[in-house]
Formats: sequence, structure tokens, C-alpha cells
Amino acid sequence: MPLSSLTPAVRDEIARIGRADIMVGIPSYRNEATIGHVVRAAQAGLVQYFADLRPVVVNSDGGSSDDTQRVVVETEPPDYVERILLVRPTNRLTRVSLSYPAIDGVSGKGAALRTLFLIARELGVQALVVVDSDLRSIGPEWIELLAGPILKGGYDFVAPLYARHKWDGTITNTVTYPLTRALYGLRIRQPIGGDFGVSADLIAHYAERDDWDAEVSRFGIDIWMTTTAIAGGYAVCQARLGAKVHDPKDPGADLGPMFRQVVATALRLAVEHADRWRDVRRSHDVPAYGFERVADPPALAIDTLRLLGSFHEGSLALRDTWRTMLAPATAEEVLALATDAGRLVDDADARGGHGAASSRSAAGRTEALADLVSAFSFDDELWARIVYDLVLAAGRGTMAPDALAAALAPIYLGRVGALVVETRRMEAEEAEDRVEAQARAFERLKPAFVERWAAEVPA
Repeated sequence: MPLSSLTPAVRDEIARIGRADIMVGIPSYRNEATIGHVVRAAQAGLVQYFADLRPVVVNSDGGSSDDTQRVVVETEPPDYVERILLVRPTNRLTRVSLSYPAIDGVSGKGAALRTLFLIARELGVQALVVVDSDLRSIGPEWIELLAGPILKGGYDFVAPLYARHKWDGTITNTVTYPLTRALYGLRIRQPIGGDFGVSADLIAHYAERDDWDAEVSRFGIDIWMTTTAIAGGYAVCQARLGAKVHDPKDPGADLGPMFRQVVATALRLAVEHADRWRDVRRSHDVPAYGFERVADPPALAIDTLRLLGSFHEGSLALRDTWRTMLAPATAEEVLALATDAGRLVDDADARGGHGAASSRSAAGRTEALADLVSAFSFDDELWARIVYDLVLAAGRGTMAPDALAAALAPIYLGRVGALVVETRRMEAEEAEDRVEAQARAFERLKPAFVERWAAEVPA
């Protein structure tokens, strides 16, 4: 993408900065409460670990109405960081906050990152580190962990490896991790983690891509970055960052557009890169950089009855759509399971587990529901068949990827609800084993999926 796609104000900032060796990019929108800590950690990491390089911190903001941008430019000058770390950098650290331009009228995280890629390319940086603006757990070492493999090890793309609560990151755990692993053969545990390191070569590749659709311009950007790096043959590794403490959400209450944008992007890219994954069999580990950390992420409460209720309600509205996008036998299994979910919710209401007893905590509702769900099982292989059916539907052109993702959402909520109940008494390590078992199910079913792809999807 040409530099002319940026606003004159952004181009003026690039000209003012001139050159940089390493850049930390922070996309934001109304994050005044948290972004100051992120900026301080970024500055400290640049000074402590890369004192000889020319650094810059760039905040790419979506027009926040709060004081996000002011906080960025006023947070902790470099001399304060130097007194803490007892390190004097060779070059002065530059800190910039700017408003990014929309892409074809669409604003979002992807549009913010495109601006960061273009700035990084023009400044000639060797490594770009991107971190979320709502992080509470980031420390200076994150900058070294995400940039070090690029500057010292020759990697192009550094994905995060977090310690997360067993119910945090449900889109990752149920969709993007098992699908990315099975399709492309790489066990990248957090393909939509939000915090990445990118080399100069990959920055240029991202900046030159012309597939910045509405989903990629928003929350689809993370899976787009990961998949584009893999499909392009770039060297990929992971960085052990420890616990990720940010603003976790109950997927039943806060699903919003993120699920649709991430899944639609993953489906589109799977169709686009079919030649890349068709002959891949099995998977292998991806190198992990950094010391393994033992951390206890904060607890996360999920309202399981809400999840199962949404699954059942979705079946009433989308019955015909599910039968269109799924294989006949799979569709009938899903509909039967949704009926079971609705019955369980009704039984829980009758016993006071919801509705009138809404004062109970979400965790308490999960425990109350557990007594009712011994016969409710959402099988790993059924879930894998569902996701593969959507990839096939996208390949055939049965439905647009965004429509497929929207129709999948209630089924996904049912899948998450079943996993929450199943893992409610598990420790983190045991719950992680369940995620791995699900990923292996995706791998087992891949040969059958590839056979169907060859028979059903036009070459």
C-alpha cells in the first residue's frame, strides 16, 4: 500500500521521525485507564534491552473521545525510565500518538495496524512489536521476548504464548487454534493473541497485501497476520509471556462482532490458501522463546445457562440455515443437541438455577447446572466436523464467510457451554489437555475433510 494512503498528519510524523530501528505499536480506542501502563512498559523494555537501537513508540488511535492520546504523549519521559533501570540509551526514545485513517470507510483494530505497518516500513525498522492497549500484565521483558527472536534469531513472526484462565480465549481454544494447527501443521497456541513481533520483511509483505476487507480491518486482523505469515513461508516462533491480564469477557454476554470477524477471516483465508494446507499431514511444535513462567491468571466467571440458552434459541431461528451449511447427518446431530440444551435450561429454571435466582453467581449457576448435564455431551469430533463443514461451504460458495460465521455463533456458544461444565472442577493443566484432545480430533478428521474438499470444491 502506498504512503499516500495515510493522512498528511501521519506522513508529517514519519518525516519528523526519519528513521528507527525498533518500533512498538499500540492500537487503541478509548483506553485511557490502561494505556499509560502499556506505554511505560514499552519504554522501559526498549531502554533496558535495546539501548543501542533507535526506538519509537507509536500509538495508532481510532479517534478516542477520552484522554487516551494525551496519556500516551505525557506518560513517563525517558529519563525517568533510565533512573529505574540504570541504563543510558544511545538514542532518544520518540513517542507519538496519531489517529489512523479508515480503510474504505471501515475503522477498527486492523485499520490501526495497517497504519503501524506503513509507518514501520517507511521508518525502516528491523522489528515491530505490537501490543494491546488494555494489558495489565505487560512488563518490559515483553518487548525483548517479542523482538528478540527477530533481531537475534532471524524469525519473522513471533506469536504470543500466554498462561490464561481455562475459560479465557474461547474463540482461540475452540476455533482458531485447532483449525490453524490441523490445516497448516503448526501448533501456534495463540494465533489471535493480540501481541506479536514482526520482521522488516514481513512488515513489507503485510503492507503490500490488497485483501484488507471489512473483517481484516477490524478484529479479523490477528488471524490474518498469523495465517498470512504461515502461508507466505515466513519463519514463525512463539514467545512465553506469562499470564495475560486484560479485559476478559463472558462469551455469552459479550460475543459481539469479534467472533464473526475472526471466523469469517479464517474461513476466507482457508479457501484462499487451500494449496498450502491440502497436503499437510499431522502437526509439529513451534519453537518457543523465553523462560517458562508459572502464573495464575485471574478467575473468569461464565454464565453457562446463558450459553446453552443461546444455542437452543439459535436452533429455532437458524434451523434451515444450519441444514444448508452442514452435512445432513451433522446438522441433525446439532439440532438434537440444541434441543437437549433447551431442555436443560428449562429444567434449571424450574429448579431455580436461573431467572428468579439470578442473584447467584455465574460460577454458582455452573455448579447447579452440572447436576443436570450428565447426559449432555458435545463431542470433539462433532465440533471438528461442524468447523470443517463451514470451510467446505465457504469453498463451494454456499454462503458468504461472514454469513457462515454468524450462523455458527450459537453453535459455538453451545460448544463453549459444554466445555465449561466439563472442565468446571479441572485445574488449568487438565483443562489444557482437553484443548489438546480437541485439536487432535481436528487432525484425525482432516484426511476425510480433504477428500470432501477435492470432491466438492471446484479447482
